[in-house]
Amino acid sequence: MTSMRKIHYFDGFSNESDKTIFNLEEDYGAHHYERINLVVRHAKGCWLTDDKGKKYLDCLAAYSAANPGHHHPTITNAVMDALIGNYASVLSNVVFTDPLGIFLSEAAKFAPQMAPRFGNYGNKVLPKNGGVESVETAIKTMRYYGFKKKGIQDGKQEIIVFNNNFHGRTISVVSFSSSKKYSEGFGPLTPGFVSVPFGDIEAVKKAITPNTCGILVEPLQGEGGMLIPPKGFLAGLRELSDQNDLLLVCDEIQVGMGRTGKRFCFEHEGVVPDGVILGKALSGGLVPLSVFITNAKLMDMIFSKGSDGSTFGGYPLACVAGTAALKVFEEEKLAEQSAAKGEILKERIQDIAGRSPHVKEVRGLGLFIGIEVKNGNAMEFCHKLLDLGLVVNDSHGHTIRISPPLVINEEEMDFMVDCLEQVLVP
Repeated sequence: MTSMRKIHYFDGFSNESDKTIFNLEEDYGAHHYERINLVVRHAKGCWLTDDKGKKYLDCLAAYSAANPGHHHPTITNAVMDALIGNYASVLSNVVFTDPLGIFLSEAAKFAPQMAPRFGNYGNKVLPKNGGVESVETAIKTMRYYGFKKKGIQDGKQEIIVFNNNFHGRTISVVSFSSSKKYSEGFGPLTPGFVSVPFGDIEAVKKAITPNTCGILVEPLQGEGGMLIPPKGFLAGLRELSDQNDLLLVCDEIQVGMGRTGKRFCFEHEGVVPDGVILGKALSGGLVPLSVFITNAKLMDMIFSKGSDGSTFGGYPLACVAGTAALKVFEEEKLAEQSAAKGEILKERIQDIAGRSPHVKEVRGLGLFIGIEVKNGNAMEFCHKLLDLGLVVNDSHGHTIRISPPLVINEEEMDFMVDCLEQVLVP
């Protein structure tokens, strides 16, 4: 049995050596991630600390889960109060809890009226745990709508998705991934998805058939390489959805909650989808929590007693964290912070790119910035940056992902830029 004795604040959960932790994961864990050799013992704000007390600037933020910074005091205190006050435990869904009711109302009001073409009925929310569970909820919504309202034979419904997408790793979701490593060997794969090039509105038009019931899109692709679609693409999807009676759903698990400088990424084009998926930052990175939000009329049409459920989806502790995280988002104006800081940071990175023999392109919105390198060896640069105290990773192999907590300050951005300069400029 491992020791859990603490010596210093940065020792974290145990005083086991890094080597021991590496060996434990090697011996007892699945090898399904490419890892960097860092054992994080302590996380606070934008910084991660190892067992020697060395600090690393977190420029990944757990793929946008830690938007308000690690262990934000407002969210942490709310979670601690719930645990100490004995109103955090999972309960059967046959009873009501005030954390769930309050969280649902706050999340519903957080989004604009979804699917306004169906009427101003307000929004309703279906909570789950990891983001991919809410992607599955959205898929069920689109398929049932096609069956119930469009008269598509059950089992024939089709959803349009996009090449290089990333929506999670359940069987149904990897079934429409264009990445072979996500799906190979896991067949039989789930049918009913048609994938077209991201940003190609003409390809979407050609893909629509009488069996098409919805379009699932990331407004900005993160795992696909930090890709921004051409201007007017989302508006084009909205127009096609209206013309063909399709449900347009935006997956904003990574790019929502202020990450791109607006509350929702779809706001950059002034469109409103029929449903939106949120996760990661929705609980401030402390507890798994995700939601699918849609028009109340649609939610009531699709889901009835027994058609969906989740033991931990919407359980009290997650809802307490979610309500606190939404409060932090509003009070600290995280979207506005992301927009202002992102503009400055992107300009400084573009300056470095102009002097670097390694950089092909810099792209992004808000504090969601990708640095594409010419030789497709982004991870090599990520390892060099780690040595300097910067935690980043690659996106699609060719792009360095820069997505720090939205509360990053000027001094921390200076440190980041200095590290990038050292690695990218000879």
